[in-house]
Amino acid sequence: MSNISSLASVSTKAIIGDNVTIEPFAHIDDGVSIGDNSRISSHSVIYKGTTIGKNCKIFPGAVIGADPQDLKYKGENTKAIIGDNVLVRECVTINKGTKAYGKTIVEDNTLLMAYVHVAHDCHVKDNCIIANAVNLAGHVILGSHVSIGGMTAIQQFVNIGNHTYITGGSLVRKNVPPYVKAAREPLSYVGVNRVGLERRGFSKDSIDRIQDIYRVLFIKGWSMSKALEHIEKAIPGSPEKKAILDFIDKSEKGLMRGFNSLIGD
Repeated sequence: MSNISSLASVSTKAIIGDNVTIEPFAHIDDGVSIGDNSRISSHSVIYKGTTIGKNCKIFPGAVIGADPQDLKYKGENTKAIIGDNVLVRECVTINKGTKAYGKTIVEDNTLLMAYVHVAHDCHVKDNCIIANAVNLAGHVILGSHVSIGGMTAIQQFVNIGNHTYITGGSLVRKNVPPYVKAAREPLSYVGVNRVGLERRGFSKDSIDRIQDIYRVLFIKGWSMSKALEHIEKAIPGSPEKKAILDFIDKSEKGLMRGFNSLIGD
């Protein structure tokens, strides 16, 4: 049995799970699906094409599934998909997809703090923590366990790897590979995200191997081709090595800068 206020606007064509709370003055559009045990707070708006998973909390002023802020969008039937155990804080905006990808996705166990904007066709993977007023432009992909400090702006089509930490106030114009910390302007490698990796059970040996790879990529000052050749030959194989090399191989946007590239600036 759900608790739906008589002062809420809830379409009869919405699908509402068990034990869902919908507070006064919330608006739920046609075709919206809300999973069990979720809570939709006052003055939040959930538009057509949105699916919200179980155990989610949507705070006041959030708007989910609104049309993309893309002039090419012509009313296509696209989606916004929110996983389970997602916290969407005050005044967050999550736009639905365009025909290019068809959906915007925020996966399980993610926290979007107040005033975050997730634009069309973004894919935020599981267990991310996105701090206040972070802005994701269209087609951004965040890997699992990514943490981003407040007031960060991420350019369209940027890809950020798993287990990455980006400091607050950053401008992210290039891809950020997995397992690293990124800071400075222009955004640069400042080390391996050792604390985050330790918290998630990575062994010391695994973290040291990751650091060896990034020392070659970003500290020695070698060309990318020379660094990659050395890594392939000299550093033992591991799942982390494969993840890093696969990410680089697919990085059409290019990578953020290494530390040594800033020394001569």
